[in-house]
Amino acid sequence: MQEFELIRQIFRNADYAQPNAQIAQSIGDDCALLNIPAGQQLAVTTDSLLEHVHFPADADPFLLGQRALAVAVSDLAAAGAVPLAFTLALSLPHPDVAWLQSFSRGLAAMAQQCHIRLVGGDTTAGPLNIGITAMGCVPHGCGLLRSGAAVGELLFVSGPLGAAAAALRLFKHDSLLSADTQQQLLDAFWTPQPQLALGQWLRGKAGAVQDISDGLLADAAHIAHESGVQLCIEQHKVPLAQAAVACDAAQALSWALTGGDDYQLLFTLTPAYQEQLQHEFPQAVCIGYVQVGQGLQLVDDQGRLLSYTKTGYQHFG
Repeated sequence: MQEFELIRQIFRNADYAQPNAQIAQSIGDDCALLNIPAGQQLAVTTDSLLEHVHFPADADPFLLGQRALAVAVSDLAAAGAVPLAFTLALSLPHPDVAWLQSFSRGLAAMAQQCHIRLVGGDTTAGPLNIGITAMGCVPHGCGLLRSGAAVGELLFVSGPLGAAAAALRLFKHDSLLSADTQQQLLDAFWTPQPQLALGQWLRGKAGAVQDISDGLLADAAHIAHESGVQLCIEQHKVPLAQAAVACDAAQALSWALTGGDDYQLLFTLTPAYQEQLQHEFPQAVCIGYVQVGQGLQLVDDQGRLLSYTKTGYQHFG
């Protein structure tokens, strides 16, 4: 089957690829045409998922479709944006129609959850690689950035960490864990939940925001660098996913600090908003604070500095 026949059969006629009020022209032309509401800015992000690097070989294509789109939309959540549209650049070793149909159903499930539409892309022959560019809208001047953290703000994470990193163990070894724990780990990896409602709530309130993809310590260091401040993380306050603890209690903290793939939001907020935050988003946890200085500190429950050598995943590390 040739490229354009694949596009027509699998993607162009899919429900999640049809125009709506924000999409004047979708798949079928050299460019899609989007209607950006007055007073809004376009938020744009790109993610690439490569077999053997971001996911194991022979991955379930339905789960892969869900994960690929969720990872990209998570960046829109970190910007405080409302999802609008996405494009798909797909490299395939061979044109497997059954695989593509299942992959498309996974995309559709996440697209429906996130209220986002497919508007175009490209399909080529090559090693399996999934590139998604996601676009969203945010009120002018209200986009959330990494660079706004201020001394005196508190540091929060939107939910428990470590389960997605723990799931990698299931891909490599047989497990004696309960079926429920295994499912929780696999759900964390294959179906991350973009924190869109929280991101939009944080507009006009948060100092700095980013999603946790490479690891808590690595991503906190990005905020510290871009904001010109020092972040202090209180290790004992970092929320650990129960499934990660059940998988390996001794390893769970390391997964939470450096494992990545959590796609929770990490953000700074003045203490005045803490009570409102905890009421609206009770899973959010304060794990530290912003202070004068540079970089990142990790401390124990006595305030003593802890050393660390790894902060998170690096492609060229």
